[in-house]
Amino acid sequence: MTTASVSNERSDSFSEVLRERQAQVLRTAFRILGNWADAEDIAQEVFLRLHQHGLRFASEAALGAWIYRVTVNLCIDRSRTAKPAEEIRDATSREISAETALIREQQKQRLMSALAALPVRERTAVVLREIEELSTAEVAAALGTTEGTVRTQVMKAMAKLRQILGGRKV
Repeated sequence: MTTASVSNERSDSFSEVLRERQAQVLRTAFRILGNWADAEDIAQEVFLRLHQHGLRFASEAALGAWIYRVTVNLCIDRSRTAKPAEEIRDATSREISAETALIREQQKQRLMSALAALPVRERTAVVLREIEELSTAEVAAALGTTEGTVRTQVMKAMAKLRQILGGRKV
């Protein structure tokens, strides 16, 4: 196998990973940061680092954990230097009635604003565990902490969210 074909094979593999994981990284970063522009910057940095790192992972699960870990760490770094989002907009739109769309958008805005009020570690734990539906072990690996700490962070965050949202079910 020639060097050119190895390079093309690696490029094809990277393109495939990018296609498969880009939406996941963008969604996770947006939910943590509450800002599409920042989420896009984070996604670009994650995939730049992945390209530099190469595709040397023991399994698909190891790749996924690495991507979540880098995404979370970059989001935490960004949130330390960024001001809290004044307005959080969800760029997705659906073809449903205007009234239903408005109600859903208001609910999303309330939830995103409530999430933005949480400390970054708690917010990240909730996003990964409850919204991205990762297992507690996967969240612990992504955050570099223990499963017990993740459970505690999620529990505290959910209590705070209930309080912020006025006792409504989260």
